[in-house]
Amino acid sequence: MKKIPISTDKAPAAVGPYEQAIRVGNFIFTSGQIPLDPSTNKLVEGDISQQTKRVMENLKALLEASGASLKNVIKATVFLTDLKNFEQMNKIYSEYFTDSKPARSTIQISALPKGAQIEIEMIALTES
Repeated sequence: MKKIPISTDKAPAAVGPYEQAIRVGNFIFTSGQIPLDPSTNKLVEGDISQQTKRVMENLKALLEASGASLKNVIKATVFLTDLKNFEQMNKIYSEYFTDSKPARSTIQISALPKGAQIEIEMIALTES
């Protein structure tokens, strides 16, 4: 099956040897997104709420560039540098998934690139 790279300038450019997202058949796999502003490729200022919002907007842009939306997401993985931020992250995250909620894992890790507090990756399934 053919892998189709997906990219958009509405999400941060890849900072390494990877694609922003890949489509394989009806599946879309996003690379993990940290809270980089796509216009500057710099980390957004603010707490976990602002960082979560930026990450979700980046993921939304990637999905839209692939012809999908957040409604197509079947699995999300959230990486936090501090699980004490879980409640705040969850509040913002839930604003993006009001109808169709995906399966999700949330994991605390020791560090993320550029000092980010959060990274999220998603898998979506489309009908076409």
